[in-house]
Amino acid sequence: MRFTDKVALITAVASGIGRATADIMAKEGAIVVGVDNNAERLEAAMAALREAGGRAHARPCDALDPAQVEATVAAAAAEFGRIDILVNAVGGSTIVAKPGATVEELSFADWQKLIDFNLSGTFLFTHAVVPVMQRQRSGKIVNLASIAGRGRSVSSSAAYAAAKGGIIAFTKKLSYELGPYGITINAIAPSITLTERIRPHWERRSQEAKAAEIDKTPLRRVAEAVDQARVICFLASADADFVTGETIDVTGGGS
Repeated sequence: MRFTDKVALITAVASGIGRATADIMAKEGAIVVGVDNNAERLEAAMAALREAGGRAHARPCDALDPAQVEATVAAAAAEFGRIDILVNAVGGSTIVAKPGATVEELSFADWQKLIDFNLSGTFLFTHAVVPVMQRQRSGKIVNLASIAGRGRSVSSSAAYAAAKGGIIAFTKKLSYELGPYGITINAIAPSITLTERIRPHWERRSQEAKAAEIDKTPLRRVAEAVDQARVICFLASADADFVTGETIDVTGGGS
């Protein structure tokens, strides 16, 4: 198994891509330290992993609160002795009323909210975990970007595109800083993925709009959370030991 006894800290773990990643890592031997701001859903998710035979620990935390993030990481490092993997899964576009707002429709408040939600949590957890990994002289960090960050999503706002583009640049820059310590940092750039949060928006689309999305994807379907999680797990495993600073598009071949 790829993750035997590896300590994997996964944010936004109560649902979506974070949860799918935790499912795989727990099955493959990881000690999952699950972080989410919804304590009830978090405990339910970690309990389900334990019931399936995995090792999972719930750590309620607001990923946008520096003090909470620092305390959460420090406590995990003290309890388990190390942090081998960090998956920064906090992010998304649906925290504002109109996720696809054009630039003239986009308020400054929504701009700030999307930039903060998608970039700040990734920065704060990375900032807190890096010293632990530097002391170990090893570690794997995987971030969630988006094809919007490539400028390839007509349904996303400029704020979301800028935030996810920032994650791509952040990932590349840190590969140079962290490489000498044996730490790799990579990202994935998903297309539309039918998580619990996105599926209702997808279902509200017309049949024609759904067909158009599927038709432009060579694999002729829309991604599920597990499609993204499998690539995250590759990047977090020893199979990707010589891969760093990269962002892998996970889009079914679509643009």
